[in-house]
Amino acid sequence: MKYLILIIATVALFSFQKKNSEYIEIPQKTAFEQMQHEEGKMLMEKHCYLCHSPNAAENEGRIAPPMVAIKARYIDKGGLNKEGFIKQLTEFVKQPTEEKALMRGAVKKHGLMPKQDFPKGSLEKIAGFMFDYQIEEPKWFKAHWESHRNKTWIQSGQKYSEVASQKTYSDIGLEYALETKKVLGKTLMGTIQKKGTIAALDFCNVQAMPLTDSMAVKYNATIKRVSDKNRNPKNTANLEELKYISQFKKQMAKNGDIKPIVLEKGKKVHFYYPIETNTMCLQCHGKEIKPEVKTQILKLYPKDLAIDYNESEVRGMWSITFNKK
Repeated sequence: MKYLILIIATVALFSFQKKNSEYIEIPQKTAFEQMQHEEGKMLMEKHCYLCHSPNAAENEGRIAPPMVAIKARYIDKGGLNKEGFIKQLTEFVKQPTEEKALMRGAVKKHGLMPKQDFPKGSLEKIAGFMFDYQIEEPKWFKAHWESHRNKTWIQSGQKYSEVASQKTYSDIGLEYALETKKVLGKTLMGTIQKKGTIAALDFCNVQAMPLTDSMAVKYNATIKRVSDKNRNPKNTANLEELKYISQFKKQMAKNGDIKPIVLEKGKKVHFYYPIETNTMCLQCHGKEIKPEVKTQILKLYPKDLAIDYNESEVRGMWSITFNKK
């Protein structure tokens, strides 16, 4: 078995040395490799789509290039095989600098990506998934890519739908959580970028709940963001939810690798997944909040508890309930 895996990996590596104008067939994955790639897809959607959403328009509302643009730039212009792709991409994300940036146009347009902490090994899994599989791409991307005198755009890698297994309740719950996070995050990050942190606070105060409710209607589910240290009283966790938030915090402190909790109760599925802090969160939820931001927080939320966090801590969780399929 060890030698079979080695042969498969070697074939895949050399297959990707073809130019990216060709569709590249990837050998069938072993169960272990498929599990890793499923995790890579989930990690990409969780950690990257907040800024690199595939759904934002080409110019309006976009705060960073889509992930498929990053894939294209690193493979095509960088001339990288899988090992080189993973190495260069992860090295840049771990310590972003203009000198290491291959996407200089994006840096000029959107600014340099802020440094963030990621769970150990997650960047490598994300990069591996990006290289091996076709990932979501905006409708406008093909024309955009070719307009910059690049090759005819045909995305390399295997179609994930061809190898993905049937969705579990965990997959469904995670989809609802990440899609809702994406909708909220796109608008929030765009507001921070264009109007500043105080304007983003006003957005959260007025629009966060209605946007979450709209996603609940879309999926015919109950979708809540709850916390043990809430800002909005409507986000206060109940006793059962507090128990799972505590469990997530213990898992995070232990190894930083947290799995969703899925409970089946009668005809309903209850899904719980943590909300973790990142660098951007700390502008409003950290230990060193600017005085003018703190003043606005207390004006909007006089009983605010959602402060004093560090990066990569559990700030609350998604609490989602939906019907069994």
